[in-house]
Amino acid sequence: MRIQTIPAMLCCYFAALSCKSGSGRMPAAEPLWSDTGKGIVSGYAAATDTIPATLALPSYNGLRYTKTEVVKAAPGTKSVLFNSTGTQLFAMNLEGMSIYQFDRNSRSVTREFKFKPTRGTGWDYETDKPIPSYEEKPVEACLSHDDKWLWVSLHNAEGIVAIRVDSLSANKHSGQVIAPRAVLKKITVIERGSTGRDSFQVPLIRTGKTPKVIARTASSSHLLVSNWHSYNVSVLSTHPERFPYATVIDTIPVPAIPRGIVVDDRNQRSFVAIMGGASLMSVNNNVWMKEKDLTVASNPRHLVIDSSGRLFVSYNRVGKIACIDPNTGETLFTASTAAQPRTIILSKNHRFLFVTCYSSDKLEVFRINDDSFTRIASLPCPGHPVGVDIYENESKLEAWVCSYTTGKISVFNFEKTK
Repeated sequence: MRIQTIPAMLCCYFAALSCKSGSGRMPAAEPLWSDTGKGIVSGYAAATDTIPATLALPSYNGLRYTKTEVVKAAPGTKSVLFNSTGTQLFAMNLEGMSIYQFDRNSRSVTREFKFKPTRGTGWDYETDKPIPSYEEKPVEACLSHDDKWLWVSLHNAEGIVAIRVDSLSANKHSGQVIAPRAVLKKITVIERGSTGRDSFQVPLIRTGKTPKVIARTASSSHLLVSNWHSYNVSVLSTHPERFPYATVIDTIPVPAIPRGIVVDDRNQRSFVAIMGGASLMSVNNNVWMKEKDLTVASNPRHLVIDSSGRLFVSYNRVGKIACIDPNTGETLFTASTAAQPRTIILSKNHRFLFVTCYSSDKLEVFRINDDSFTRIASLPCPGHPVGVDIYENESKLEAWVCSYTTGKISVFNFEKTK
């Protein structure tokens, strides 16, 4: 398989600056190599979610940093994702070709989903050339249907896989009709602390070349996937009662490399960060068609949305974050960050923004004011931090940050203050 070359060299260059990881070089015994060549330390029914709304947390206006804990993960961890209750965290280990399931309370791995490797073609983001690799390289993930389904993008497999995490036996597909042409990926599940092992095969749903972010609608009826090298976004309709559990129903072309996606359910639209350019694309979720392009700064990577509908974006190349008017694209306010801001996430009250800064090895925290950001913390996080998710209870907040080159997760603890 020959991965498409990118026609616009300038866009490719800017985008490559943002993604020094993820192509998936061939695994070796020792050391394990990253895709940068640097060594890594060893007719469907509508679907709805029924998990009750989380009880409102007590209000707070401040955060006080207290400590950092370090949890061992796996090589090349690319992203992390909490379930809706914050009891379990899933870590996508790109270079390890696995997914770790952590118990948040004990900070320990309880289960490992290990992919069987098959030879494929990866991408070297430094040389902009295809390289020999393996297909099963987890990048990003999304939980749906009351946290029953984990959807994971595989960097070199041109698609996503669907895993039932609430009932592993459901991955045996009992009673399902599986087409002869279906592509299946074998997973071995290792239960930590016991000798228990199981294996099953999950469907690969083709989306496009180098799939990245997966986002879902609130009802879990649809998924959106950004396909880096295909210059498009796949729209999938989910059907959890029938194999392969989701089907591509639309493909939306984009002008350059896409990455971040956020869904605005209230206004029936989605936004896509055009990382290879300088725009956000809005999509009409009723017809799954482009509405318009919003001009922003260059190299937008990640997007989140607050309760008022404002967009927040990280600009990897220029080292900034911004608040954007979703209707006009106007930049309302910005702030400089440490070098190469990657994943961003809002606190539950939408008053704080957490930013992983890759090459500068920092986690930065910003207070969101009415018309400005205020940096309240810039904390060391060795190993090129890339993914982050947040747990909160009544009195504290934890930011779980995965570092790509060390295979570790840093848990930053904050006390809530009035």
